[in-house]
Amino acid sequence: MSVQAHSLPNGAEGSTVRLTIPAKPEYITLVRLALSGLSRLRPLSEEALGDMKLAVTEACSNSVRHGYSDAGEGTVEILYELRPDRLVVEVADDGPGFHLEGERPDEENLEEGGLGIAIIKALSDEFEAGKRSNGRGSRLRFVKFLDS
Repeated sequence: MSVQAHSLPNGAEGSTVRLTIPAKPEYITLVRLALSGLSRLRPLSEEALGDMKLAVTEACSNSVRHGYSDAGEGTVEILYELRPDRLVVEVADDGPGFHLEGERPDEENLEEGGLGIAIIKALSDEFEAGKRSNGRGSRLRFVKFLDS
């Protein structure tokens, strides 16, 4: 497990924290704690903090459950960017990746855990999903706009 924190480059206002955890369910609590700690740098509303905690929990749970279910060991990388007007969270893994089956889940055929992406989309103001820049694994990026 590793943690890195620094200011944004090129004079941009804000801070970033990068957290790398083992792809095991018991480490997801640390992801939520890191977000709570980051919120001390710029107070977030209870609603915004709660929404992002749930969204990052869902994203990390997806990486742990689907990214490495057969591969055994792996890591999940979480990047937090706290800017004056937004909180950006990116969750990435090196698992086999996934395909978004459509914008809405089939409510009659939901399996356990099948609402994770829908929950993240509903709680965030911006959402992106795809492969990591290295072409492996998956990457979810979501943004919550903050009140001034």
